[in-house]
Amino acid sequence: MDVKIEKKKGFKGIKPRYWAYIGAGVLLLWIVVWLSTSDMSSTYKVDSTGLQIADVQQELFDDYVRVDGRVMPIRTVQISPEEGGIVREIVKEEGSKVKKGDVIIRLSNSNLDLQILNAEAELAEKQNILRNTQISMEQDRLNNRTEQAQLDLEVIRKQRAHEQQKRLHEQKLTPREDYIQSKEDYELAVRRQTLINQRLNQDSIFRMAQVDQMEDNLANMQRNVVLIRERKEHLNVVSAIDGELGLLDVELGQNITSGQKIGQINDLSNYKVEGSIDEHYIDRVMAGLDATFERAGKHYGMRVRKVYPEVRENKFRVEFVFTGEYPDNIRTGQTYYMNLQLGQPTESVVIPRGSFFSQTGGKWIYVVDKDGKKAYRRNIRLGRQNPKCYEVLEGLEPGERVIVNGYESYGDAKILTID
Repeated sequence: MDVKIEKKKGFKGIKPRYWAYIGAGVLLLWIVVWLSTSDMSSTYKVDSTGLQIADVQQELFDDYVRVDGRVMPIRTVQISPEEGGIVREIVKEEGSKVKKGDVIIRLSNSNLDLQILNAEAELAEKQNILRNTQISMEQDRLNNRTEQAQLDLEVIRKQRAHEQQKRLHEQKLTPREDYIQSKEDYELAVRRQTLINQRLNQDSIFRMAQVDQMEDNLANMQRNVVLIRERKEHLNVVSAIDGELGLLDVELGQNITSGQKIGQINDLSNYKVEGSIDEHYIDRVMAGLDATFERAGKHYGMRVRKVYPEVRENKFRVEFVFTGEYPDNIRTGQTYYMNLQLGQPTESVVIPRGSFFSQTGGKWIYVVDKDGKKAYRRNIRLGRQNPKCYEVLEGLEPGERVIVNGYESYGDAKILTID
């Protein structure tokens, strides 16, 4: 029995008027698939129990920042010996109250003792030399005066003999040769007197210059001995101020060099507080700003004295001083929690602080819709901040609700579906 095989028509069997319907169906299917895929990539499903949802509010914004500060002495003076040596005695212990000039430690230095002995011996030797020179000069001065007296006497005698020979010659009682001889003897005595006086004057000037130089050298040596003796006084390391010995890092027998830091003295006549502030505020914090803190139910006032410009680990240092009294039980090293006022309170739109800021930098946030089923990503602009909230400049209105917890797991989702 023959079976008749029917040939399939395929696409050629479709009538032309149905092609338009088929094309529209394929296009519609593609759009549905694309929309479904797009929604899956921009939507993220979250559990409501893990959300922190806060209200956008309009209220008085208090412009301040919280600062943790550490109490420090108003001034700290380093202890460094001016002269090196071996620690012979520790007079004051750490924590002791000291007055200016009190001995803290005593050092010994045998080399310095030897230098003092040598300097004093050399000084004594120079003093003896000067003394002997002065005695010698005095003896020479006496000899010179004797020589001058003899020369003066000789000149007088020669002059008298010459005058006598002159009178006798004029009377023709003596030969002319005797007259000429007496004249030459007198003139020679005068020239000799002049030359010897010049020599004696030059010798006197030289001797006086020599003595002056020796006296100058002796004075320098005396000053040197005084300085070396003062160095010995520096072996007693003393306190430069009144205060408390906060640190003393020495042991008996330890060899300490000149200028080595061995401790510090804290000036407790007043105190300061040093704190660190987030670099976000570095352009707003300046000297003169007021701060307050509470301790044992009492408020205390402080003021910024110095702002350190260097930023380390995203923070910069600020130094505060008290504007009035300070707590009775204040101690170095205590921690005070201060509110640093940056400006006057103003009416502003605010949202609570949250960990969302670390992911968004305050540039966008998820805003919850009215029925609480979805949250949409929205760009915002934040302004000032304090320990409680952020100031909203653009993008949010009072009464809206936002998600303020961290966004680490949300990826790039534009929409959050809340279960």
